[in-house]
Amino acid sequence: MAKKTSSKGPVKKVARKVSRDGVASARTRPAASKSENSKVVASGSARKEPVARVAARLPPEMEIARLDEQLVSLLNRRVTLFLEKMQEVQSTSRTMFNDLDQQQVWSMIERLNQGPLSTVEMRSIFRPLLSAGRQRVKHVRVAYLGPPFSFTHQAAISRFGESADLIPVSTIATVFEEVNRGHVDFGIVPIENSTDGRIVDTLDMFTRLPLRICGEVLVHVHHNLLARCDRSEISEIYSKPQALSQCRDWLSKNMPQARLIEVTSTSTAAQLARDKSSVAAVASRQAAIQYDVPIVAECIEDNKNNVTRFAVIGDAVAEATGRDRTAVLLQIPHRPGSLSEALEPFRRNKVNLTWIESFPLREPNVGYLFFLDFEGHVSDSRVKRTLKDLKALPPDRLEILGSYPRSEPSI
Repeated sequence: MAKKTSSKGPVKKVARKVSRDGVASARTRPAASKSENSKVVASGSARKEPVARVAARLPPEMEIARLDEQLVSLLNRRVTLFLEKMQEVQSTSRTMFNDLDQQQVWSMIERLNQGPLSTVEMRSIFRPLLSAGRQRVKHVRVAYLGPPFSFTHQAAISRFGESADLIPVSTIATVFEEVNRGHVDFGIVPIENSTDGRIVDTLDMFTRLPLRICGEVLVHVHHNLLARCDRSEISEIYSKPQALSQCRDWLSKNMPQARLIEVTSTSTAAQLARDKSSVAAVASRQAAIQYDVPIVAECIEDNKNNVTRFAVIGDAVAEATGRDRTAVLLQIPHRPGSLSEALEPFRRNKVNLTWIESFPLREPNVGYLFFLDFEGHVSDSRVKRTLKDLKALPPDRLEILGSYPRSEPSI
């Protein structure tokens, strides 16, 4: 039997068309000739358009507007779901500080982000979103070593976000006192720098007040030379002592004619560079932007991997994450071999020490306090055995300063 042909011309193929709201619809179009098909293949191999643009056939400005509308709805939906989740939580205060949710978001970004935005830029987008949700559950007040736009301020924003009530104070001791009196929920202070080592004022306050370390923030510290004049005209350079120390080699080689003057903070130095002639400051890029002082030399720190570790202090208890750190304060008898005996439980239980610092006792006592950081959480079996062995020595003083998730450098 002969095949029946259509009287309406060539057979038509079904194509899919995506409407503006994303719903696919069907229409028909004539079959392309072989020569037309070959042109499509050739052009497609040379230049591929984004799938969404090809499907929707929208000009870029319309596609951007549509995505912006979706983002507004999705961001608000995420905060709404977070608030619904928090209604089921019994201990809101404890959960509000739990770093696990934020770390899960950071891990998701690391896993999925393929650019063009960097991981740091993606974090800076999500951080205020997470902070805004937390503030709607509990108003969080945080004291930090100010003034604003200092590196401690950057660390506070990195951990708590812009929506938290961030309160600058003038000294490390004041941060501890504000937390101890209950005027704020948390405090954030520098504890260690990869170039200059321990921060003595912070360690001293842990010996005075019974506060807990419940988190840490690691910040890449990049110093810049700020001035409103040419480098050759600079006669004085202001900054805090730690910043000048971290740039001492660069300053001695490149600015030998300038007198170095210590002030209380890098932000104060930036203000002086703004207001005084022939004056420069060693400060952050954020301080340069805030106080409108040009950067005349970038990244002048001697150690390009210059990192400061900040401790978050409060009374919160961080849950175990599997990537934790524990800090203790240890005082042992002042006699030969006592430190070796105190360190033996760590070796025996295979607990890795990550930091040890000695601190002289005040008169009339003789001897040293030791600050120890080591891997693991107080709930881990190996850490429990280690602490039990330490108590059996016995030490003159043993205080657990806290267990908290290990952090990665940010900002």
